Amino acid sequence: MDGVSLNTDPVVDDDADADEFEIEGDCGMAKCISQSGVIQGENPLPPVVGMEFDSYEDVYYFYNCYAKEQGFGVRVSNTWYRKTKERYRGKLSCSSAGFKKKSEANRPRPETRTGCPAMIKFRLMENKRWRIIEVELDHNHLISAVSGKFYKSHKQLGIGTKRALHLDSAEEVQKVRLFRTVVIDVEGNGSVEVNSGEFRSSHNQTSQLRLKDGDAQAIHNYFSHLQLIDPNFFYVVDLNEKGCLRNLFWSNTRSRVAYGYFGDVVAVDTICLTDKYQVPLVSFIGVNHHGQSVLLGCGLLAGDTIEACTWLFRAWLTCMLGRPPQVIITDQCRTLQAAVADVFPRAFHCLCLPRIMQKVPEKLGGLYEYESIRMALNNAVYYSLRPEEFEATWEDMIHHYGLRNHVWLQMLYEDRRQWVPVYLKEIFLAGMLLTRPNEVVESFFDGYLDKHTSLKEFLDKYDQALQENHQLEVLADMESRNSGFMLQSRCYFELQLAKLYTNNILRKFEREVEGMYSCFCTRQINGEGEVITYMVREQIEVDGNRRECRDFEVLYNATEMEVLCVCGLFNFKGYLCRHALSVLHQNGIEEIPPQYVVSRWRKDIKRSYVLNHSNGGIDINNPVHRYDHLYKCIMQVVEEGRKSEVRYKDTVQALDQILRKLNLVEGRL
Repeated sequence: MDGVSLNTDPVVDDDADADEFEIEGDCGMAKCISQSGVIQGENPLPPVVGMEFDSYEDVYYFYNCYAKEQGFGVRVSNTWYRKTKERYRGKLSCSSAGFKKKSEANRPRPETRTGCPAMIKFRLMENKRWRIIEVELDHNHLISAVSGKFYKSHKQLGIGTKRALHLDSAEEVQKVRLFRTVVIDVEGNGSVEVNSGEFRSSHNQTSQLRLKDGDAQAIHNYFSHLQLIDPNFFYVVDLNEKGCLRNLFWSNTRSRVAYGYFGDVVAVDTICLTDKYQVPLVSFIGVNHHGQSVLLGCGLLAGDTIEACTWLFRAWLTCMLGRPPQVIITDQCRTLQAAVADVFPRAFHCLCLPRIMQKVPEKLGGLYEYESIRMALNNAVYYSLRPEEFEATWEDMIHHYGLRNHVWLQMLYEDRRQWVPVYLKEIFLAGMLLTRPNEVVESFFDGYLDKHTSLKEFLDKYDQALQENHQLEVLADMESRNSGFMLQSRCYFELQLAKLYTNNILRKFEREVEGMYSCFCTRQINGEGEVITYMVREQIEVDGNRRECRDFEVLYNATEMEVLCVCGLFNFKGYLCRHALSVLHQNGIEEIPPQYVVSRWRKDIKRSYVLNHSNGGIDINNPVHRYDHLYKCIMQVVEEGRKSEVRYKDTVQALDQILRKLNLVEGRL
């Protein structure tokens, strides 16, 4: 690219030494920044490659806010211009970067720079937004958040400067003040070929949320309320080129902490997008120690595009401190598949089996012999025990019914390793991927959200939905800890897990214990080496109205205490199947080996839904810092005090003592 630098030397390498200037005092950029600041106060995250901003000044303001929080100053090291005098590249550095030129003065000033490498580089992209392209966070000198107020670059960070985000719509023009408004965007134009009925990826889609009368005020009211009661409430907004709200993500403290406990498998619910709800909601869902759904974050998307989904996934991942799940489950959709591959390249991507099978009447209902085709498809998907068995059954169905050129079936076959249970047996799914016929996925917000619910109505009910979910978990905790589980048998396996697992999980495991006694033939067929192969016969129900005998191969290693069944139930559900239990029982094993006791189901693990904070970086001279830190500390006390009547009384008594002590101190002043 042909361009010239603001600096006097030719631009060859932007890391090369160059004359530098600082943004300070009353310079033009500082004035502009103070008028159009992006964020103020605590930034939720440090700069990372891929962040995008509307202007050069916004980048500077964001980095300067981050610098003030961390305790260092900012210097503009380089700015590059095209021949048209348009800026296209920049570099911001720590104020201790480089070294001052040697002075011949009699009394030269002492050297204050250290050659610090901390910096960000950013450039203007084709979409006319500024993207951070390189980041170095480490300093070679000590930094302190307390000392940040002494740097010249921070003088223009006035108290209370916030940017008003325009939420324009045909029905309403509102301004909602949202803070922490870093915009995370994506690379590429996102064009992709998709089939009808799926998400579309097109730049012709709407570039802002469609808000009705009262929606913008509802967002303002709800987010303002959450910021007051939840200091760790996190949200990110995405603005279009006109400054209007395009996409939105948010998550409360409970969801963020829950992800640390139950973030191994995460489902992304996009039913509101595919079914064209008035509220374009996307929910991130996990499952807790009772097998109950738990909310891990929500988003609103203006369009069902790759760009929007990628932005949302990156915002969610940022909220969860960059820790991706091991498994992510979505609907079958090329848009979602592209976004997941981009943001979660190391996670295993599963496609929701029940949602796929729910489409069968729509996609195949018009075919001749539909009912026979449906039964053949069910047989291939649900009752195949090995990949080669599925392949043969599928091919027979395709050949017998002349479905070789059916586009939807072709797409299903191409994606088979992501949704057919026989290919997923080595992936731990924690019961989140339903693998039995006629199972239906329930939305977290069932009963609170339908196609005709407005955004304002949804936000009014949002807290109620979360509170109900929380109460169900608390009640299940109390039941598991305070009431004994009524065992249906005296099996050693059941007695063992009754001391460890929550009652809801025990009820599911109990069905496997009962099924163990219905396995009427367990025989050894191979005993070479350490691994012994058993064949366990069971009569299973097929197609809901007939039963047939099936043989399940179980591998058993007595030395390592390992047991592996071809049905794959342990990875699907998180507990051993009846076939594996039958083999352990036959070998005189009275306890389930420890590697098959899953900690995520245990009732004896203490789980606190309060973010762990230290007092590092707290400026005790700052009343806002004092308030935030005390609030976070007291929330930990509340979380512990609510757990029992005794703890509640002790907490109230201790708080009364603290208040009396503070009143006495105040009276002496």
